[in-house]
Amino acid sequence: MKKILVIEDDRVIRENILKLLQAEGFEVTGASNGSQGLSAAMSNLPDVILCDVMMPELDGYGVLVALRSNPATATVPFVFLTGKAERSEVRQGMELGADDYLTKPFSKAELVGAISSRLKKQAALAEQQYNLRSSSELVQDAADKLEQIKTSLCDALEREEFQVYYQPQVNVQSGKIVSAEALVRWLHPEKGLISPAEFIPDAEETGFIVQLGEWVLRTACKQMQVWQNAGFPLQQVAVNLSPRQFHQPDLSSRVAQILAEIGLEASSLELELTESLMVQDADRAIATLQQLKDLGVSISIDDFGTGYSSLSYLTQYPFDTLKIDRCFISNITDGCTNAAIVKAIIEMAHSLCLEVIAEGVETESERDFLWRYECDAMQGYLFSPALPAVDFEQLLMEGK
Repeated sequence: MKKILVIEDDRVIRENILKLLQAEGFEVTGASNGSQGLSAAMSNLPDVILCDVMMPELDGYGVLVALRSNPATATVPFVFLTGKAERSEVRQGMELGADDYLTKPFSKAELVGAISSRLKKQAALAEQQYNLRSSSELVQDAADKLEQIKTSLCDALEREEFQVYYQPQVNVQSGKIVSAEALVRWLHPEKGLISPAEFIPDAEETGFIVQLGEWVLRTACKQMQVWQNAGFPLQQVAVNLSPRQFHQPDLSSRVAQILAEIGLEASSLELELTESLMVQDADRAIATLQQLKDLGVSISIDDFGTGYSSLSYLTQYPFDTLKIDRCFISNITDGCTNAAIVKAIIEMAHSLCLEVIAEGVETESERDFLWRYECDAMQGYLFSPALPAVDFEQLLMEGK
């Protein structure tokens, strides 16, 4: 039941209003002057206040000023009752914070309508404030959750739960391992091996991917240096760059610093980028790629054909290698359109002086198809999944 406070020094008018509102189902309280009205407002906290303008001692303006200055009553809807409806009087009340005016004499419909209108607006305002608070709480909860995720990932890196695995890239003609792609894995002490599909999106969203990506780059370069010093004929190690990493303003200098600290030749490093990076601020992307190329690093475009696949960027960006996505390699020998697409990609890439690597090769017939159409290199489960460094080294020692 909504509570209405009526502050009116005219006893007859006050009692008539109280009776009308009681009949309408409101809980009503009356006050015969401004001081009593203030006291009743503070103690009862009504939903709407009706207040006469002209009263002895403390008039309606004084009541309104006192109510608006108190946080407990500052937002309570306030309707003036007046026998005069002069524009200057109305303006004065509105400037002090009044919500409405009723000019005496007024009808029951006008009275109830004014109160109902104030209650509806108050309810709408309360709902809006509730929604804002709820939205704010949801945003804060999401921020807290992201911070917890980032902390978990940082702790995992510090505890050396992340590992770099290496998948061999095999020369199609010789069948020898010529390069390796570095892929991060999370070996959780309780959950076991966690798929990159689960933690990479979290790392991207929290920004941890920059720290993780640099660790992978540094680890892979160190391992490549070890293998080269051991005499293994690996040409390059390929490392994926995330969007956040790629858009770092100091990316090329960070890469140069890591190579210098480790002592690895820049030509031994290949950086892999996805197609989506190429359409985000093309001029800046080209400049960043050129800086990396100037270091001597090779650049490959990963998962070609699954993103934007604009042929124009192949001529605009300084790529060295194009990687055909595994979705085109699957069932390539079944006479489907995949065969035509793969052949066209190989021919186009070679005409642009790009090397071609096929991903996801799983059968000998797929390997033979790629050999027939002179694909340069391939990787996939036909040869080996991604392996820890020690197991990958065993493949190199066996000469497979």
